[in-house]
Amino acid sequence: MPLFKHAVFHTTVANLGDLPADSVCEVAFAGRSNAGKSSAINTLADHTRLAFVSKTPGRTQHLNYFRLGDGRYWVDLPGYGFAKAPVEIRDQWEGLLAPYLMHRSPLAGLVLIMDSRHPLTELDLQMIDWFAQTGKPIHVLLSKADKLTRNEQARVVREVKASLADPGRRLGERCSVQLFSSLKHSGVEEAERVLAGWLGIAPAENADRPAKPEAAGKAARPRKRGAMGWSARTSEKMRAAQKQKPPVNR
Repeated sequence: MPLFKHAVFHTTVANLGDLPADSVCEVAFAGRSNAGKSSAINTLADHTRLAFVSKTPGRTQHLNYFRLGDGRYWVDLPGYGFAKAPVEIRDQWEGLLAPYLMHRSPLAGLVLIMDSRHPLTELDLQMIDWFAQTGKPIHVLLSKADKLTRNEQARVVREVKASLADPGRRLGERCSVQLFSSLKHSGVEEAERVLAGWLGIAPAENADRPAKPEAAGKAARPRKRGAMGWSARTSEKMRAAQKQKPPVNR
């Protein structure tokens, strides 16, 4: 059974002051509009409607929190690259996203969803280069991999890895890449391993993953840690970095 099967919607955040105070660890999901972000979240949670899949790009305008248990969350970020969004909404997204991504202490890493047929767009690269300043890891899901042949899949993985390995990106070993298909449910286990590592979740903690096929085991209770919360204090380096806005709906 999927490791994150028990994920549930928790809250929608429009202001930084409303971020969950009990959070000890979060993983954020970002991606260009129509890259398959909501479908990826639904697939990882084995839930068809956990994250709403809209036919209108840019529908998600706030931070949507999904509770995994014991102060752990997924955070669905607004899709970027939606040119039709009103200016006031784009400004709101920028005012919310920039400080969240730069200063949210419980944020463990960023899952960036790219359409495997059209990876490394200008907005994708802007997001990667901008988030790299935080020193936190990035895991790239190359979505809709079922649309590619095996040769095309191997080529796109090779090209994306080569681009992100560029010393100028300053990512080092903090960026990983994989193929993913919500339609075929391929790449789920690999993504689970990465996210579980970031969140401090071991497979044994999940009651739906028994040690033996014939007998379900009891879920281990995760060790609780104190919440760090969001800090508004900004170093000189962060002040300079914040002048470079994340790529939001331009």
